Amino acid sequence: MLAIPVYFGSMGAEYLWMRSKQEELQGSPGLYERKDTIASLTMGVGSLLGPLVAPALLKKVVPGKGKYGKVLVTTALSAAAVTTLADLLARWEDESTGPAGESDGGAGAENLPRTLRGRLAEVARPVAAVGGVASVVAGGLAATTSWASRTGMDRLARRRRVRSLGTGPIAVAGAVLAWDFIYYWNHRAMHESRFMWAIHVVHHSSERYNLSTALRQPVADAFGIFLPYSALTLLGFEPALVNTARGVNLIYQFWIHTETIDKIGRLESVLNTPSHHRVHHGSNGPYLDRNHGSILIIWDKLFGTFEPEGDRVVYGLTKNINTFNPLRIAGHEYGEMFRDIARSRTWRDRFSFVVRGPGWAARRRAEQLGQASGAAGGVAEPGGQDETSAPPVSSVPADATTSGARKVPVTVPAAS
Repeated sequence: MLAIPVYFGSMGAEYLWMRSKQEELQGSPGLYERKDTIASLTMGVGSLLGPLVAPALLKKVVPGKGKYGKVLVTTALSAAAVTTLADLLARWEDESTGPAGESDGGAGAENLPRTLRGRLAEVARPVAAVGGVASVVAGGLAATTSWASRTGMDRLARRRRVRSLGTGPIAVAGAVLAWDFIYYWNHRAMHESRFMWAIHVVHHSSERYNLSTALRQPVADAFGIFLPYSALTLLGFEPALVNTARGVNLIYQFWIHTETIDKIGRLESVLNTPSHHRVHHGSNGPYLDRNHGSILIIWDKLFGTFEPEGDRVVYGLTKNINTFNPLRIAGHEYGEMFRDIARSRTWRDRFSFVVRGPGWAARRRAEQLGQASGAAGGVAEPGGQDETSAPPVSSVPADATTSGARKVPVTVPAAS
């Protein structure tokens, strides 16, 4: 909050500098665009309000604590049971009908008239679609609220069994370093797991890259499962120091969202810089899901996710949403995920669409649509959204990358 005047002052300076070089920078993704900037600032305000509003609402459904916790768990289990039964009924027709559409005979479902089996399947499929989404949403909410409740700062601080590290400079530096390490893994998880990407995709949704992009922050952190920063209290760090580390970490990331700074020399080998973070926001194939560090880039170098800036960065998603509507920006990936779950006919697919990588989701969706098209006697349309959702990225592990709502990899000649 205290940094907001600095944010706006820096944005103003960047805007004026770019305006003075408008002819030279014509077409640059770093230029400010009114609707895009308003959308980024709106999401920034939402990211401030979200943590104030969400806990008050969600505490009522925390399993074992909230007034409606049992209702939430019961809903999840009931929906799962109904969905499982509907899956079985929907599969009756497929399992009991031969290639030519004739009954194989035998006992059980095969003895039912084909018309009855068909009607049961027709009813069961939409029931499974609705029930699958309801069970995943309710179960996911139960899991995320339980995790947040059990990893809260106060709760873990009370369980500390080691001596306090104090509040001196060494303790502050240690807290910042430890926070940065945990941040790397949480940030990486937000790119490698679909339900986490649904939270983080907000930050990558702009096709421009300037200081206002830094403020386009997620608003749905309450629906994620993160490595708890509060665990630092168990190591002896005071809660106040942990919060200080959070502030330092967040404020540091502001200045790296710019095209106006090229490279900063030898510090590039240790620190996360505008150059490194431009790569992180790139949708070019080699840049997908790279450079997750916040203050330090050494984590990426240690754990194999570092990529230096080479070709000119193409910003945005592999499949851009083409909107400045804050609700669409915040919720589009959730909507796509729920549609994938509704289309699924097995629990393995439903869970995979939630926890596996967005790239896997795009490939599996294409397979499902292809199967449905084949079953209907049609041919899948080329060039559809699913073709653009899963670009081949040989340099990145297939399951851990290629975030499913990000731009088609395009190689652009390096800037002169």
